[in-house]
Amino acid sequence: MGTAKVSHLPGRAEHHWIWQAEAACRGVGPEVFFPPVGVRGQEREAREEAAKALCAVCPVRARCLEHALRVAEPYGVWGGLTEKERQAATGSDAAAA
Repeated sequence: MGTAKVSHLPGRAEHHWIWQAEAACRGVGPEVFFPPVGVRGQEREAREEAAKALCAVCPVRARCLEHALRVAEPYGVWGGLTEKERQAATGSDAAAA
């Protein structure tokens, strides 16, 4: 796994990020979307399902997913998809290496 492609980030213009103010996850801790290192199996799946449930009712889910795909976000649940699901959606296998 790598890091987000900084060259793909939209820059320092607030209008690129204003959608985040409406996110259902605003104020929720990152551990919901980014499981601690070493969490695997059923515990990881349960954490991912909890994150996806929050994404399912989020008014800006599509914008969040669009952002994650655009910058190749390598970790966590974004827009209702895990990193593996985003890779499958884009045909990318970068994190599998």
